[in-house]
Amino acid sequence: MDLLWILLFSNVCPLAWSQGVYAPANAQIVHSGAACNVKDDNVSERIYTIKEGDTLVLQCIVKGHPRPQVRWTKTAGSASDKFQETSIYNETLRIEVIARTQGGRYYCKADNGVGVAAIKSIRVDVQYLDVPVLTVHQTISDVRGSYYQEKTVFLRCTVNSNPPARFIWKRANTLIEQSKDNGVDIYEPLYTQGETKVLKLKNLRPKDFSDYTCQVSVRNVCSIQDKAVTFKLTNATSPPMIRLSVNDSVVVDPGQDVLLTCEVVAGFPLPRVQWARSPGQLPLSATVRGATLTLRAVTPQDAGNYNCSAVNNVGNPARKNLNLVVRTMGNLTFQITPDSNKDSETIQMGRDLKLSCHVDATPQDKVNYTWFKNAAPVYNTDSLILLKTDPDMAPGTSSLEIVDMKFRDLATYSCVANFPGSRVAEMRVDVNISQNSVSPPVLTVPAGGQVISVREGASAELVCVVEGKPRPPVLWTRADRELAMPTGQTVTETPDGRLRINNVSRDMTGVYRCQTAPYNGLNIKRREAQVQLNVLFPPILDPVFQDVRSRNYQTVTLRCSVLRSNPPRLTDIRWFRNGDVVRMPLPDLKETPELKFKLEPNNNGSYECRVTNGAGASTCTFNVTAHPYNAEFYFDTPNPVRILKGNNYSYNLQWTQREPQATDRIIGYWINIRKNKASLLSRQIDLKGKEPEKGVLMSHSVSDLRIPLSYEVRLAPITTYSTGEYTSRTIQYSEPYTYPRPSDHVCGFEDERICGFSQDRSDTFDWTRQNHLTQNPKRSANTGPETDRSGTKEGYYMYIEASRPRVQGDKSRLLSPLFNVTSVRGPKGTGRVPYCVSFYYHMKGKHIGTLNVLLRVRSIASVDSVTWSRTGHQGADWRKAFFDISPSGPFQIVFEGIRGPSFEGDIAIDDVSITVGKCKQENTVASAGKTVLIGRCPCLPLAGWLTVVTSCFLLLLYR
Repeated sequence: MDLLWILLFSNVCPLAWSQGVYAPANAQIVHSGAACNVKDDNVSERIYTIKEGDTLVLQCIVKGHPRPQVRWTKTAGSASDKFQETSIYNETLRIEVIARTQGGRYYCKADNGVGVAAIKSIRVDVQYLDVPVLTVHQTISDVRGSYYQEKTVFLRCTVNSNPPARFIWKRANTLIEQSKDNGVDIYEPLYTQGETKVLKLKNLRPKDFSDYTCQVSVRNVCSIQDKAVTFKLTNATSPPMIRLSVNDSVVVDPGQDVLLTCEVVAGFPLPRVQWARSPGQLPLSATVRGATLTLRAVTPQDAGNYNCSAVNNVGNPARKNLNLVVRTMGNLTFQITPDSNKDSETIQMGRDLKLSCHVDATPQDKVNYTWFKNAAPVYNTDSLILLKTDPDMAPGTSSLEIVDMKFRDLATYSCVANFPGSRVAEMRVDVNISQNSVSPPVLTVPAGGQVISVREGASAELVCVVEGKPRPPVLWTRADRELAMPTGQTVTETPDGRLRINNVSRDMTGVYRCQTAPYNGLNIKRREAQVQLNVLFPPILDPVFQDVRSRNYQTVTLRCSVLRSNPPRLTDIRWFRNGDVVRMPLPDLKETPELKFKLEPNNNGSYECRVTNGAGASTCTFNVTAHPYNAEFYFDTPNPVRILKGNNYSYNLQWTQREPQATDRIIGYWINIRKNKASLLSRQIDLKGKEPEKGVLMSHSVSDLRIPLSYEVRLAPITTYSTGEYTSRTIQYSEPYTYPRPSDHVCGFEDERICGFSQDRSDTFDWTRQNHLTQNPKRSANTGPETDRSGTKEGYYMYIEASRPRVQGDKSRLLSPLFNVTSVRGPKGTGRVPYCVSFYYHMKGKHIGTLNVLLRVRSIASVDSVTWSRTGHQGADWRKAFFDISPSGPFQIVFEGIRGPSFEGDIAIDDVSITVGKCKQENTVASAGKTVLIGRCPCLPLAGWLTVVTSCFLLLLYR
């Protein structure tokens, strides 16, 4: 009730008080997009119907203070309770080119931390109709012991739509009706996706060879036109068949061109051939011409599964798949394995030795390995055994076993890997086997290298020294295997055992494990070691910044807590005020830093606590002041605007004071009103001895504001010692979004939402909203208004542009909101209520056409009737028109502009009002500004207020 009294009497009292902090309430969802229909269902939920591809605009209107945060969420569909992952935090939800998958329930939730959040929902129904797909299926069966065959044809028509589509079958141009033709059967199959109708032609007859059309319709909902598809059925109709010009698997060298042809061998009508790749899309180098796919200079990235398909909508599509493999060779590695049966780690005479060779290649099974001993090819003997596949090694590894090693086996062995007949270069690795060339690895950490300490942001080097012949690479991992290396991988290879880390961070602190790799060296038990990385960082403090407000001459205590620090020992703590050192006793480095002092007018400012350890310094910053906190404006929707006589309006500025008791007594406020940064008003609001209270709403009426201008209002609290910072907000004149019922409001089209008016979808072109500042400087001269009816450059109006591409007779219709007046009765003895329609029009130009105003009454069908009309040039000034109507049911007012014979024919309208009751000349304010019809709340005894308070609230809210 407190909020209601403010709205009723704010234009009477210059400063009003009320409880101001309250939970969000009165949430509602309004729309301004291209809605086809908005209605209520049986559970009092609004259903918003929109065509796929149009723009969805929903606005959540909610009250509350502090300003509520509005969050939009959506269910995944009408039957799902799962919310989408992302939310939109904004009062307005706008979806351009809405898709069918974006339908469902949209929830607007407003929360400001006070009480229970306000929630409203609206169901969005996205309607669409795809082009149907017509497929033909044929069956042949023996009848009467093979004396003849019966051929049956099924024409299957499938479409995706919302709402469900209606199907119509035609042969040539004749409608097919099942009851009138025994040779056909129309039915809906089970277990199909989408909507499907089947036309069955039984025991095919000569007249059945014809053109068949499947036409689908959603009965023009959302102005969606019917869609149709036609198929010509002949005695040659047959499904597609194809064959590939290559095998199912193709292996090529990189840089080679590939030509793939998908040949159609059967099918009528002629099938359409398509090429695709899985996964992903066709390469950029691919070109498709007809049934041929050409890949130029293939790379390893072009490898994959390719498929061609042929479709003619008869039977099932024909498909062929092939796998394209591009030859590649990666790293070539070797391993030396001493006699594993003897658990040996050294080469010894009289024991076995195995050399292994592996290359990372594609395709792995096509790699050919050749072994050489001292440059001579190696063949299988009793002492040298070649293994093409080694069960002890990774697939694709070749091994050479030396049995019962002799001195003659000491030599240089070479492994060569290649693709036979390929242009891919071969790879080679040499292994020297001698008494001095092979020794087990030794892995050590240098002295002092077990723990490496570096400052955060610097570079670190972890070292593990490996010795041995041949010397293998060193692999680095985290001791905690769940943690990744700084590179993001689980393992990092280093050829020299040095792990270099740049820009180290505190999360890299921990133990790192180094170990010898099992390749390019002896294949024996791995050697391991560990290195500790210790990252030093300055103290982490709390708070980083704090705003401290206090009364003058009160004791202020500032605390700076140390949360973490490495090294943990602090070396220094110092306090600063405005950059100067605060003289104080030496602080205890083991306790929480603290500063106490008495706040006076001369020691306000920025206080800084600087805490230092061996890695650096961090600071806590405090802004200490006796200045009051800022005022917090009351944000409401719609803006609390009052329309005054003439072209003026007033604004009820409302705010609360944040923590009014935190500082010295607040005695008033400075208010400053500016337009384009130029000050129009600056004065003090006197609180008359009443101090602000926490959560209590204050208000001040700002008058003499000009429609439709916006203003910047700045407000600053005043105490006995100082003035606080200014808080700024913009006053924006706005008009009601929709008319809940005809009211006294005048629509000047100042808001982009144009008071709920909408463009007629069935007309030729649209009305345009503009003002003097947005006019086209190259517009046609001698036609159209210079400004809106009020004469301001900022004021908007609606007009029709008669220039190209418009031609004579083109129509543009602007529709008012729908007024539901079925429950309202007229004066005694009458069944209809009269309404006054008033507006201004501008018709200047020698080619002016016609402006019609129509009354559209909604009943079983919508009926339009012309209630006012003007044709031709009407002068250079805005003219006023008004007339009475008595509709028989829910109605709309339609402004219809018809283009004249040439381009000097612009027509404009402005300041439209639709009010209950007959038109009264004395209710208008002429030429001083926009027409304003003043509505008043009735003067009743106190007992009568309870019955009309809601009506007064709505009347004032929508002015």
